[in-house]
Formats: sequence, structure tokens, C-alpha cells
Amino acid sequence: MTATVHHGDCLNVLPALPAESLHACVTDPPYHLTSNAKRRSSGFMGQGWDGGDVAFRPETWAEVCRVLKPGAHLLAFGGTRTHHRMACAIEDAGFEIRDMIAWLYGTGFPKSVDVAAAVGKAAPRPDDAQAWDGWGTALKPAIEPIIVARRPPAGTVAANVLRHGTGGINIDACRVGSSKNVPRSHSTTPNSIYGSGLGGSRLDGTEAGFDPTIGRWPANVVHDGSADVLQAFPEAPGALRGVGPEFGDRKSVNVYGDWGPRPDMKPRDDGGGSAARFFYCAKADRTDRGGSRHPTIKPVSLMRWLVRLVTPPGGTVLDPFAGTGTTGQACLAEGFDAVLIEQSEEWVADIHARLAHVRGSDTPLFGEAAE
Repeated sequence: MTATVHHGDCLNVLPALPAESLHACVTDPPYHLTSNAKRRSSGFMGQGWDGGDVAFRPETWAEVCRVLKPGAHLLAFGGTRTHHRMACAIEDAGFEIRDMIAWLYGTGFPKSVDVAAAVGKAAPRPDDAQAWDGWGTALKPAIEPIIVARRPPAGTVAANVLRHGTGGINIDACRVGSSKNVPRSHSTTPNSIYGSGLGGSRLDGTEAGFDPTIGRWPANVVHDGSADVLQAFPEAPGALRGVGPEFGDRKSVNVYGDWGPRPDMKPRDDGGGSAARFFYCAKADRTDRGGSRHPTIKPVSLMRWLVRLVTPPGGTVLDPFAGTGTTGQACLAEGFDAVLIEQSEEWVADIHARLAHVRGSDTPLFGEAAE
């Protein structure tokens, strides 16, 4: 597997890449969290790469769309206050918006103004400040949205998969086990690229059914397994009753009448516990960062799950905002090639250090011991 690194602005590098040559794009672009005036100067937290509006421009995503094969998926992280502008730009560039994955984490810290303290400095009377005691201006950040988009397929999904190898998402390879382990692949259809097909049916038209040994269908929620996140989920027993003719007649057919035969599905009582077990858990640790100073490094385990979700076997993944190269590391670990673009010289150096570490030619990561 190879990871090609381009040092430069993605708007300059992308036009030189061949059209319809890549199988997926998984990226963490700038969130552009500051006001227009601040973005033009220094960006969020003084980071120059967050300045401007590159992620809000349709021409950025139009170039990404051009180099992706028909049916290829795009996964793009965003900020809660600004992801809507990026989603509009992605859609205006020609992509279909398919979904949004919510990544939940417990490490965020609120950047809030103490209203009472602010009033105390501005108001002449102490009572004015007391009236606003306990008020702030921001919630604790605990979620990052990931836009799920797709370049429109050429014809039907089946025709596109057969011609380009893209168009579906790898359900079976990303199922969620009750032990929070995600199996690589448990497809029971030997000739199927994507295992379970869309809508619960396989690509050969047979019913996928449910096999409790392969885990739950992946959801559009991912969490980090932290105590803060787990506390937000209620206790849930799981599916205690079987479904299908084997388990008796349906008790009610509601106002629509009988929907026809149902496949048998056995009970999934796994002993209960937090409902967080229904969703994939991506834990971040110090090995994800190493010695890099980049402020927004994502867990490699999360990036591995994402690239596995949308990339066909032997495919190549694009990351036009590569940062320190976690997408590249995830691709090499999952058996995919990667094309990485990064404009910052500092982060390009980190990318090469990370890739060298993955290949075993330089340890520890970024030359610093990780716990």
C-alpha cells in the first residue's frame, strides 16, 4: 500500500490529479469557526489554516468531485456552528448529501463568557451582575458532525458498482459488536463487494436477514467511550423478543394492513447495559497525537472505521486537508492507498514522520514516546 503526499494548496494540487481516479474522500477540513474578519487575518485560535473560506467554496468540492469516481463517497468533518455552510458548498458542487454521522466525545471544554463577570465590569451597580449569576454564552462541545455525501452514480447503484467499484458502503465490515469490537468483514455473499446490500438485501437479491454473531448495523452515531458520553445514554435491554413467522403472528397490523412475510430475527438479549453499546466506539489516546502540535488530530481508530466504511477493496482514498496524516495512517492499516494534500510545511513533516512510523522505519511516532 502507498501513501502519496503533496505539499501545497489543495486548489492547486487537485486540478493536476486525473479525473475519476479515486474511490473515496475522507477529510477533516478547516471549520472556519471565527468571524469573516478574523478568518481573513489569523483564523480560529490563531491558526492560519483556519483562515479564509476554502471549505465553504463550491469550487473546492467541485475539484474533489471531479477526481472521484462516480458513486464515490465523501466524508467531511465539520464544526457544529459552520458545517451547514460546508454542506451547502458540497451539495452545490454536485454531490448528493446522504447523511450525517455524529461523533460524540467527552473531552470538549466550553469557551464561554461569564455573563455575571462581564456585567460586573460594565454595570455601575453590583446588583446588576448578581442577576446574571450562573449565565454563560456557550455549551460544552461534545459533538462533531461528519457530512456523508456521494458523487452521483452513473446509472443504477448495481451498474455503478460493477463498473467503478463504488456506490455502496461497507456495512458488514463496520458492524458494531456488543463488546465494542468492530469485525473486519463477515460477508456471507462470496462475490459481493459490500456484503449486506442496501435496504437489507444483498446485491444478488437475496435477503440479508440478521446474524447475531456479526454485530449490529452501523449507525450514524459514533462515540469515544468516555464517561461523560456513556452517562448520556440510558440503560437498554436490547431486543428481547424474536421477530418473524417462527415466533408467532404479528399482534397488530396497524392501519396499513399486513406488510407481508418477515424474515426471522432471533432475540438479541446481550445482558443489557448502556445503550452506548449499540454504536461504534472510537477511543482516542496519546499515540494518535505523538509529539505533533496540531490542535485537531482525530483518533486513528475512528479514521480506520470511516475509510473502511466507504472504500472498496484495493481502493484509493483522497484527503485534501491531510493535517498530520491520520487518514493516510488509517488507509495503510486497512489496506488502501492514499493521496494526501497538505499546505503547511510543519504538518507535512508530521505526515512523513507518521507514515515512516507506520512502516516501521522510525519509532516512536514523531520522535516522542507515547503512552
